[in-house]
Formats: sequence, C-alpha cells, structure tokens
Amino acid sequence: MELDPLLLSRIQFAFVVSFHAIFPVFTIGLASFIACLEGLHYKTGNKDWERLSKFWIQVFAVVFGMGVVSGIVMAFQFGTNWSNFSYAAANFLGPVLSYEVVTAFFLEAAFLGVLLFGRDKVPQGIHFFSACMVAIGTFISSFWILSANSWMHTPQGVEVRDGLYYVLSWSDAIFNPSLAPRFFHMGLASFLTGGFVVAGVSAWYLLRKRDVELHRKALSMTLWLLLFIAPAQVLVGDIHGLNTLEHQPMKVAAMEGNWETREGAPLILFALPDQENQTNRFEVGIPKLASFILTHDWDGEIPGLNEVAPDEQPPVAIVFWAFRIMVAIGMLMVLVVIIGLVLRRKQAYANTKWYLNTLRLMAVTPFIAVLAGWFVTEIGRAPWLIYEQLSHADGLTPSLTGGMALFTLIGYITVYAMIFSAGLYYLMRVLRTGVEQPNYGYDKSGKRPKRPLSIADADWEEDDAERSKWNTTAQDKSDDQGAR
Repeated sequence: MELDPLLLSRIQFAFVVSFHAIFPVFTIGLASFIACLEGLHYKTGNKDWERLSKFWIQVFAVVFGMGVVSGIVMAFQFGTNWSNFSYAAANFLGPVLSYEVVTAFFLEAAFLGVLLFGRDKVPQGIHFFSACMVAIGTFISSFWILSANSWMHTPQGVEVRDGLYYVLSWSDAIFNPSLAPRFFHMGLASFLTGGFVVAGVSAWYLLRKRDVELHRKALSMTLWLLLFIAPAQVLVGDIHGLNTLEHQPMKVAAMEGNWETREGAPLILFALPDQENQTNRFEVGIPKLASFILTHDWDGEIPGLNEVAPDEQPPVAIVFWAFRIMVAIGMLMVLVVIIGLVLRRKQAYANTKWYLNTLRLMAVTPFIAVLAGWFVTEIGRAPWLIYEQLSHADGLTPSLTGGMALFTLIGYITVYAMIFSAGLYYLMRVLRTGVEQPNYGYDKSGKRPKRPLSIADADWEEDDAERSKWNTTAQDKSDDQGAR
C-alpha cells in the first residue's frame, strides 16, 4: 500500500498542534490568576495569597516548559513538510512569527525567571510586576500566533506575484477580518481553562480536607470569574460564528451539516453526515433554529455545501461532530457555574460533595472543548492552507515521501509521549505535595513540631498577637528553625 505524504503530513501537523495547544491555553489563563494572587498579596499582606501563588507558580512552570518544548517542533514542520507554503507565505508569516518571539517570548522568559526565583531577592512590588509581565506576555504571544493563523483563514493586505505573497498593507494583513473574534474567543477559552482547572484542583483538596480555608478562597474566586466568563464565551462564540458565515460559508455549512442552500434551515441536533451521497442520515433537528442563530432571522438563508465541488468541501463528519462537542461542553460549563451560584447560600458550594466531584471532572472539559474548536477551525478550512488561494496539496514539500512523513510522525508521537509522561509525573508530585504549609514557630511546650504547623492542624486556639509572639521567638532560634 502506497503511503500518502499529504495525508500523513496533515495528521502529523494536527497531532503536534493539538498536543501543543492544550498547554498555552492553560498557561494564559493561569498566568492571569497568578498575577491576581500576587496583587492581592501585595495589597493586603495576607500570606494565604502568597501560599496559593507559590503553589500555582510551580504548576505554571511545569506546564509552560512542556508548552515550549512541544511548540519548537512546529517551526521545523513548516520547512520539512510544507516548504512550498513556507516559501510562498514567508514575506508575511516570517516577520509575524518573529514579532511573537521578540515582543512576547523574550518578555515571558525574562520575567518568568524573576517570578520563579526572585521572591526573596527582589522587592515585593517588583515580584508582582513580574507576574503581570508574564501574564501580558502570554496574551501578546497569542495575538501574533492568532494573527498569523487568522490571515490563513481570511487573507488580506497582500497580493500574489509569481506564486509569492507580497504584503501591501501590514495593518490589513495583521488585523485581518477574523482576528478580533478569534482572539477574544481564545482569550475567554484560556480563562475558562485556567478557571476550571483551578476550581477542579481546589475541589479535590476540599474533598480531602486539606487546607480547607485556603482552597475555599481559590474556589470562590474562580467560580465568580467563571460565572461571568462562561456566558460571555457564548456571546463571543455567536459573534465568531457570524464572522465565519461571512468569510468562510462552507465551514459553517459543514458545522451545520447543511448540504443545500436554503432559507429557514433547521438546527440539526443529531445526524450522520454521508459525504459520499451528500446527505445526512438519521437527522434530528429543530426547524428554522439554525437560520435564527446564524442570521438572527427565522427565514435567513444558510449556504449549502453543494455550492462547491465535493473535492473542495471539508471533511463534514469531523467538523459537524467537533462543533457539537464544543457547544455541548460550553453549555455544560454555564450550567455548572450557575449551580455554583445557587450553592453559595451558606457556603454550600465548598462542602457539597457531589458538586465538588463535578468540578473535579469539569477540570478536563475545557481541554476537550479547545481541541474540538481547533478541529472545527482547521479541518473546516480544508482543502485550503490559505483560504481559497493555496491548497494543502500545493503547499506540500515536493520531495516528501510517504515513508519520510510516517517516520517523523512516529518519532513525534514517541517524543511527545515521553514529554507528557515526564510532565504529568512532576505535576502529580506538585499536587500530592500541596500548598506550602505556613511556619508558626514553636508549639506551647517550646518543642519543635515534626512538620510546620497550619491553622487547621493546631490543637489550640490563640489570637493573632499570641501567634505573632511565637513567630518572633522562632525567628530568634534560627538554627532550630532551619532544621525544620
């Protein structure tokens, strides 16, 4: 059987991008959460915020490292598997990707070192500033990456001469028509991912009665955030859908499973798209609802896939079901945060076991939703690399063979499995260790405790002034405290 280098190259790039995407979408949201914790600590002096920040910085460092390592490979693929595309689009993509490195990656790398190692070496305000710079850097990075990717979906500001793209207007090319909705959509997705992971981890600790007050605070913060972000994502998703309908109608047709252009198109809840026969099997839908959602008119016209030749249609089944998975998870997120609001009465959200277990499971769903959305976006563009201008086949490296593509695909899968295993191992170590325990010095008898005491572990009750006196005593006994 002859191996198809085009199919294998597409699978390889999809695997690498999908594996890489789950890390930045988490770290972008988590970096903002850490900056918030550092700001609260700087303003109030409350050590609880510092302890939470230290814990989540450890998580951030591991995930950030995994993202960097997994992302390096993507640049090589442009040259090895998609050289025709790289050569054609280099005048735009080369500078844009360089801007991402200069303005974002260097910023993140410089201030991440201060964030990780400078807590006791720089003033507290500088440490807070570093956290803010890391958070801002993640958004700058996502802006340039999404600008480059959005240009491939809605190319503007360029002209093609002798097969090469020349930039006529940098502002039109960078701020292309699909950038704004996609940037805000991904930004909110990052907050949702970071928020649900923090909520899930906090719920896990609450179920195990570990640092209850601390993780209750973290859970409360994230549930308030998610209460606003989850519905906002639905609104931005609608705007994004209208933008896609305008600029990439065939993608929307695949998302809706709509084969014929028609007015008053139904919203199809379930179907098995049959691309060979250009129809849906076992279709179940709600009349006219798709037209209303996409055009805000019950009798609005929705384009059909039959407007283009079958070889110019995207793989409908994948796009159709990936879109429904993404939407279903989004609706589930809204439901979960509304339930959390209801349970806020008498602080029930932090001690209701079934709800805490639900939050634990929900920690995984944002990653699934992001991947599903990415499949809709990228597979829905097929068969185009640059929409309606350069196809996948024309962008492929001419000398690439199926065997070469298969060899590198297996290599990437193997290496990434090792990266993921190592990263997961260290993440689990961080989670098992938990939040750093505060040091309250010596117990009442003056003896050194076997481990640092926390408020929850203390078997006596003292006011803050008394505890402060013990801390002062403990600081004077520096050799014994060091042995702790």
